[in-house]
Parts: sequence; C-alpha cells; structure tokens
Amino acid sequence: MAKAKQKRPTRDEFELEDLGNQIVEAKDNKEQVMLTVWGVEEPVVGIIVELDPRKRQIRVDLEDSFKWIPFLDVMRLDYPRY
Repeated sequence: MAKAKQKRPTRDEFELEDLGNQIVEAKDNKEQVMLTVWGVEEPVVGIIVELDPRKRQIRVDLEDSFKWIPFLDVMRLDYPRY
C-alpha cells in the first residue's frame, strides 16, 4: 500500500512575501545561499541567478550544474557559515 503524500506546510502571505524579498535580495547580491526545500532532505546550496515569475520557479546555480526549484517548495533561506 502506497503512503499518502505529505502535504506541504501552509504559510501566510506575510511569510511568503518575506521569503520572496530574501530571495530577490540574495539574487541581486549574487550571494551563496542555503535553501531548505520541502520534500528534499539535504539543503540546496548555490547562487540564485534567475527568477521565473511565469512558472513561479527559482534557478539556483550549483557548483557544477543548476536546479529549478518551485518557489512554494522553498521553506527557508539561510546563508552558509564557513
């Protein structure tokens, strides 16, 4: 029997707006970020290089590739500490 797919946590418009502002700022500053993504165990670490408002996705350049992440799947944005 298949497990029921876990639902993404809901967030209010203020949380989403704050997260959106953080994403835009990180993109503009070309800073490396660590994104906690819903449904993905390991954080995604890279640089946000493009926002696609039509598809509502964020393009993150990783060390040797890139990844498109749906905006609503981003749970949190942090800056890695080295």
